[in-house]
Amino acid sequence: MDYEVKPAEGKLGILIPGLGAVATTFIAGVEAVKKELAKPVGSLTQMGRIRLGKRTEDRHPLIKDFVPLAELSDIVFGGWDVYADNVFEAATTAKVLEPLLLHAVRPELERIVPMKAVFDKAYARNLDGTHVKEGADKMELAEALMEDIRSFKEANGCDRLVMVWCGSTEIYIEESGVHQSIEAFEAGLRSNDPNIAPSMIYAYAAIKSGVPFANGAPNLTVDIPAIVELAKEHGIAISGKDFKTGQTLMKTILAPGLHARALGVKGWFSSNILGNRDGYVLDAPENFKTKEVSKLSVLDEIFRPESNPELYGDMYHKVRINYYPPHGDNKESWDNIDIFGWLGYQMQIKINFLCRDSILAAPLVLDLALFTDLAQRAGMSGIQEWLSFYYKSPQTAEGLAPEHDIFKQLMKLQNTLRHMMGEDLITHLGLDYYQDLVDTL
Repeated sequence: MDYEVKPAEGKLGILIPGLGAVATTFIAGVEAVKKELAKPVGSLTQMGRIRLGKRTEDRHPLIKDFVPLAELSDIVFGGWDVYADNVFEAATTAKVLEPLLLHAVRPELERIVPMKAVFDKAYARNLDGTHVKEGADKMELAEALMEDIRSFKEANGCDRLVMVWCGSTEIYIEESGVHQSIEAFEAGLRSNDPNIAPSMIYAYAAIKSGVPFANGAPNLTVDIPAIVELAKEHGIAISGKDFKTGQTLMKTILAPGLHARALGVKGWFSSNILGNRDGYVLDAPENFKTKEVSKLSVLDEIFRPESNPELYGDMYHKVRINYYPPHGDNKESWDNIDIFGWLGYQMQIKINFLCRDSILAAPLVLDLALFTDLAQRAGMSGIQEWLSFYYKSPQTAEGLAPEHDIFKQLMKLQNTLRHMMGEDLITHLGLDYYQDLVDTL
């Protein structure tokens, strides 16, 4: 398939449900980068390079110079939150960034005031939303969001919009009848079906408004037949789910290496402490289960125990997350990995990752917003599996197992960009270099 990518002309509005620690760190960071106060470290779109052609050609441009991405100077921000604080106030409360940096971009942050959120305490019982929309039913709430989208676009003179969910993890739900078709879903909106979560209402409103949607939480959201069908019908790009940041990032780096060396794994115990709003929400068991399912799937998909029973058939995998307020956004994770090698001799790996959750997530929000906008301009509607690089639990077509190996995910992302721009795909086979040498002898 050949792509004709439309240029990134005019303003790009990035709409964010959930202006908490991740979103405010992202917004403040972009504003700081625009003022040349800091560098966008961790952002592939801003600092990553891509190899083109043969190794002997030595072509390694920045990705942002290779594909037509929106410029940071052309981005405007908006969003919704259950609290009325502007982005400066919310960022100050989150305590992720130093006050000196926040004050350097204070005017830009204070201008961003959240719209009232669609919120249902049944999906996040540890939150007490005070800045919340009211409606007779969920369809009316969706229509209110669509009006917000229209108003924001007009007020800010945006040519294009993209939505990235940065809200809380909702309680665990599974697909049900209301999720199976557009007709059933819309009937469910009108009847206030309890299986339609707030995040789904945002996704529905976005797609109906022609706005592509990326899901940064482990919620079901766009990973249901009704929303996939709606996205295809309207020609809208969607992707998800759950930003790949701390502990899971390390798993997708380390596990492929163990698998590549055919080293066995007996057990992998993971524990986390986290003190921000996300940690507080996850302190409720029904919300933690949503996150747990997302995190547990990673190792099974990488190791595939059913195909490698001698190495991984008896692997025990446990994940724990504990709310610990003193740490705030500074998440700490511990991993104990029991492995075995030649002749079955046992070894251990210990990882203590003292990370900053929102610092790792912020560049993912930027990349997903810019790449999703790129996909939309290239006419790539529906599920964007090539963005799996950014997610713990990548969304794929029905019946297709996700790829969790971060190195394979990166290859897929880069080859998609090469294909989009008419460059040769790179397989890393490399035999042609040596065949050329043989032919000269």
